[in-house]
Amino acid sequence: MAQTGDIETLNTLITTLIDSVDGYETSAGDIRDPALSRRFTERAQERRRAVNRLQETVRRLGGNPADDGSLTGGAHRAFVNLKQAVTGSDDKAIVNEVERGEDYLKGKFEAALKDDDLSGEGRGAVQDAWESVRSGHDEMSQLKHSMGS
Repeated sequence: MAQTGDIETLNTLITTLIDSVDGYETSAGDIRDPALSRRFTERAQERRRAVNRLQETVRRLGGNPADDGSLTGGAHRAFVNLKQAVTGSDDKAIVNEVERGEDYLKGKFEAALKDDDLSGEGRGAVQDAWESVRSGHDEMSQLKHSMGS
């Protein structure tokens, strides 16, 4: 039997993580610094693995996993792309946007982890993905501050 609450929560997080993958991939292509581009590409790959693990959990729980980003994420990417087209790609601005996205993602996961209605399996899946989110957030925050943002 499907655990509807878990599936809904996990699918929300999957959608948000897919937005994160898209954001990192876009940023990797836009940033001028090759080392940062590699870091963003690696982070996108790590997030994709987290998405896959959450999707597997949704399937085990009897649900259909989300497989696309959110409308809001798409709108945000379009705005970032427009801003970059107008102002040109600036590494510091890109890092600021990535870090802003990490803040949003961190908040989503923190809220999910506070959900007392998650089953043990759902909570375990969220906790596993949280490790990627937490490390990504911390890395981007440190990077932003090291650039004087």
